[in-house]
Parts: sequence; structure tokens; C-alpha cells
Amino acid sequence: MPRTILFALAFALPLVVVVTPALPAEPGAPEFSDTLEQRLIACSFCHGKQGEGSRRNEYYPRIAGKPPEYLYRQLVNFRDGRRSYPQMVYFSRHLSDEYLMEIATYYSKLQPPFPTPIQPSATKDALARGEVLVRNGDAAKGIPACAACHGKALTGMQPGIPGLVGLYPDYISAQMGAWQGGVRHASEPDCMAKIAAKLSGVDISAVAAYLAYQPGSPSTLPAPESRQKLPIACGSQPQ
Repeated sequence: MPRTILFALAFALPLVVVVTPALPAEPGAPEFSDTLEQRLIACSFCHGKQGEGSRRNEYYPRIAGKPPEYLYRQLVNFRDGRRSYPQMVYFSRHLSDEYLMEIATYYSKLQPPFPTPIQPSATKDALARGEVLVRNGDAAKGIPACAACHGKALTGMQPGIPGLVGLYPDYISAQMGAWQGGVRHASEPDCMAKIAAKLSGVDISAVAAYLAYQPGSPSTLPAPESRQKLPIACGSQPQ
């Protein structure tokens, strides 16, 4: 059976109720329970059993441990057309806000191990540039530091800013390119689209290489919500 059909069936479980006579289980048949964990097996094919992300495909990111509001917004964005990835759009298009929040909350509580940091192939100068942008930004270009919003430990901030640790460089570069190309959108004001527009391709590669080199641990959690004003207005973290 094609994988997309399996995924569709898994997500349809909470939406369809079929009344059939009880039949004895076949010998050796796996037990099935209608739980959220069971339904989300569909997600594990790409994002890992614990939402740790795929080690075989860098474009399937880690979603475990990210703030629930952030995860919820991404699912809504796929459903409502602000983000475009065929499989995610297909999975989410008929799901309610309440069910998407339930999924987001489930993954936000998972704490699987982080991948081993990638040894960068970038030059020392490129890594140094990436560190400057991540930690300090570039005032001359109007680029705020990544750490100013995503936290000093780069683990994100409650309730809606994601962690950047545990992501692969190709994924980070692809998302920046999606914002630059107008393929990815977020709630207005779309702060990341404005920041990405100011980054050169060289800067994006430097930031991606530096971030992928940062270690994480299961205790790497999003920072508590802060009342400190963000350096740029962001619809995903209204203040």
C-alpha cells in the first residue's frame, strides 16, 4: 500500500467511526489502541518515532520539544496554505484547530536525544561570520541576532519561537530560501521573511553551518516567555 494512503488512514482515525461486530484477534496480530500516539505513527515515517527528525533526510526536521504554539501554528499554516509541502498539506487539510493543538502539545513534551553536531565543512571565516550573525546580528544590515529571539541557548522561547539546535544545515538554508522566495509565510508581521530578505546566500550558509554545529541535550528546553521586547515585531510571538 502506498505510504501516502497509510498516512491518510492514520490521520482519519479520529474522524471516522465504524461500528462492526467484535471479532477475535488473529494469533500473533499486533494489538491496536485508538490513542493519539498510535495515530501519529504516520508522522514518524518522516519526523522519527519521537519527533527527533530524520537522520536520512535533512529536510524532515526535529519537531520534538518545540513550543506547542509554534508547532500548532505550523500545522495551521500548512492547512491554510501559508506553507507549502504536499504531504503536510494533505495530512492537515481536514483537521480541526483543536486536534492540531493536541498534536502540537504531544510533540512539545517529547525529549529524545539530539543528533551529534555536524562537523562543519565551512571555512573558519564562514563559521566566524555565522557566529557573529547568530550571537550579535549585523546592525549595518538591520539584521538582529538569532539569539535575541531564539534565546541565548538557541532553544527557542515559549510560547511560539522554535529552537534552532538539532536542525541540519540544508534544512535551515531551505527555509531561509523559502522565505526569500515567498513560498513560506507566517502570521503577520512575518519577521522571518523580513530578516531572510536581508541575508545573502553566503550569510545563510554561514548561519546554517554554525547552528548545525551547536550541541543539544534532552534537557535543552525552550526558554520561558519573556516580557522583554523583541528586536523586531513578530506575529508568531505577539507582545
